[in-house]
Amino acid sequence: MRLRRESIDLPEDRGCLQWVLGVPLGLLYVPAVYFCVLLLTAEVDPGDDRMRADLRSGAQAVYFICLLGLLVCLLPVYRRTMNRWWYALPMLLAAVAWSRIAALP
Repeated sequence: MRLRRESIDLPEDRGCLQWVLGVPLGLLYVPAVYFCVLLLTAEVDPGDDRMRADLRSGAQAVYFICLLGLLVCLLPVYRRTMNRWWYALPMLLAAVAWSRIAALP
């Protein structure tokens, strides 16, 4: 009789591991959400070049944070444990920042 080998990644253990890995990843995206809210609520006058530069810097911060989050998601433990929806949040945040910068007057 052959014994069945247990897998290291048991399905019933993934829930706790998803929480353990998801909390730092979620905390990583909090500043990106904050910068996106600032980008969306800022009112820009057409001749205010300083405000435009500040908005572009905020958008670049969002891009950097989202890229950092995507790189963390590429680690093997994240790819094996987390589902694909964790890739949607940084893409959505980067798209919001990009559309706001593209729509500047």
